[in-house]
Amino acid sequence: MAKHKDVLFVLSVDTEEEWNWSGPFPEAQCSVANVHMLPVFQDHCRKLGIRPTYFTDYAVAANEQAADVLKSVLEPGDSELGAHLHPWCNPPFYGPTLEFESHVVNLPEEQVAAKLDALLVKLTTVFERQPKSFRTGRWGVDEKTLRLLASRGVDVDSSVYPFYKNDFFSCESSPLDAYWPEWQNPLNSGDQREILELPVSVGFSRKNFELYEAIHKLISRPPFSYFRLVGFFWHLKLFRKLYLSPELCNAKEMNALVDVLLKRDQPVLHMYLHSSSLIDGVTGLVDAKGAISEICSRIQKVVEHLGERANLRFCTVSEARDILQARNSNQGVLR
Repeated sequence: MAKHKDVLFVLSVDTEEEWNWSGPFPEAQCSVANVHMLPVFQDHCRKLGIRPTYFTDYAVAANEQAADVLKSVLEPGDSELGAHLHPWCNPPFYGPTLEFESHVVNLPEEQVAAKLDALLVKLTTVFERQPKSFRTGRWGVDEKTLRLLASRGVDVDSSVYPFYKNDFFSCESSPLDAYWPEWQNPLNSGDQREILELPVSVGFSRKNFELYEAIHKLISRPPFSYFRLVGFFWHLKLFRKLYLSPELCNAKEMNALVDVLLKRDQPVLHMYLHSSSLIDGVTGLVDAKGAISEICSRIQKVVEHLGERANLRFCTVSEARDILQARNSNQGVLR
């Protein structure tokens, strides 16, 4: 089989507290037991050649035992420490966190600045390294957050979740490749070169993503949603919305997405997961006993599948930024 051109493979992990996602947001005494699974997970990644980026939140950094575990994972230098802002457990606090306040894009700029500064100081102090990459908790990014990040030395963001929309923000119109976001509208490519956006990999089982996204949006709304057409098309394999995430898709589904992304000449394949999914029955995303084994198995099958079809280069989020910038920094979307 002739191999595809060079492809960057990035794996990012939201490294955070675990809690019942259907319950209230934990604001104090957060449980971070899942972090103790990271050495096993990192060993598996190391054997495959993967260089993970651990987007780490305040709850993990503030827990001495969890921080020591993560230090041991980071110490060999084959992974990266990134910053991850969960407003509900990141000081300073401004009152209870409900759904609205859980999204960084909804907070006043002064609150985001104060929380971001507290997070970056904590991470730099505890881990003795300054994060250069960032992801918001619960996705989404706006102008104020991008500008705050850039002013504090963060040069790559990964808060854009293509094709995703909720009541508070939308990423539906974002580029799928890495790009330089416009300050005023971070879902557009712009002229600034201070901070790169590296979206996670999401798509469809067929190549024309734009067409199938339009169809998916149409059949997800009334009256078509009453007939459960999304599930109907899924089971008939006419088209499927797929995620490069071992929490949300099995290996066969992720490999189907990989094949389409390669056909679309996507230069970066960005896999993602939550550290809390490495223990059983917390997030509800991995419905299996021995969740860490299942996740590791899915990742390995994807990497093996990719290795047969492309010349893979494993890199962290920041390393991907540097590689892409070196290739071509004159265009809004980097190849």
